[in-house]
Amino acid sequence: MDFAAYKPVLSALVMPPVPGLILILLGARLIQPKRGWGYTVLFLGVLSIWFSGANVTALWLQNGVLKPPVPMAGEPLQRLKDLGKGRGGYGSNRLAARLGIKPAASTTAIVVLGGGREALAREYGMSDLSQHSAERLRYGVWLSRQTGLPLAFSGGIGWAQKGDGGASEAEIASRIAQQQYGWTIRWTETQSADTAGNAAMTVAMLAQEGVSEIVLVTEAFHMPRAKRAFERAATQAAIAHADWPTLRITAAPMSYWNSGERTLLDWLPSTEGLANVRLASHELLGLVMGL
Repeated sequence: MDFAAYKPVLSALVMPPVPGLILILLGARLIQPKRGWGYTVLFLGVLSIWFSGANVTALWLQNGVLKPPVPMAGEPLQRLKDLGKGRGGYGSNRLAARLGIKPAASTTAIVVLGGGREALAREYGMSDLSQHSAERLRYGVWLSRQTGLPLAFSGGIGWAQKGDGGASEAEIASRIAQQQYGWTIRWTETQSADTAGNAAMTVAMLAQEGVSEIVLVTEAFHMPRAKRAFERAATQAAIAHADWPTLRITAAPMSYWNSGERTLLDWLPSTEGLANVRLASHELLGLVMGL
């Protein structure tokens, strides 16, 4: 049996709010023969759904369980800028192309991870990036501008969208980066369907290009699992290919959920809270299962 084909469905069954709904149905069934247990299970189901949609749960999962790295700022950002200056700072390649200059080879690359796409955005009449992918790309381009380091994008077509006929995330990102930001993505990885695939295929692609450090761009909630996947892929690649460099993985997380003072609204269920809890739960599930 191909587990990957059932991965989206199986994940949906164990993530909020489905477990809470199952508890409510079970509790309702138990009320008649076992009233005490029935009401207890029913109460737990309601409580589960309530906190599945509360932003306070998402904040706890992000800050207390997933614990993403700090943002790329201060000395770490300055180090990347120094690396970019060392190669001439031709991050976009546009100026270099106009001047007839071939950009110097870089041993450090900024890698943006895809986070979904639409096979057909009807307003544009073509494939488009999801909100997650678009935000990651925007930050990746900004970081590339700031540092002068070359940009890569990793993303094919997710398991749930296989066979829909649309372009890969990386192909869409390359078009958008050029048209909307005037920026060139030097490397595109177009075959991966999940984070593990992102890591394995991107590490192999960049190691063969002489890259020895990857600056990884994705959301804060996704960074712990993504960084672990890339570090694992880098180690496995170094063992399998003695002539490849052992890649260093540097985290550049973005889009942290607000972690300021809690308000009453954080404790109330909302569509935003439910979406964030599902995202954090998906990452936690992936970490536990080693995906």
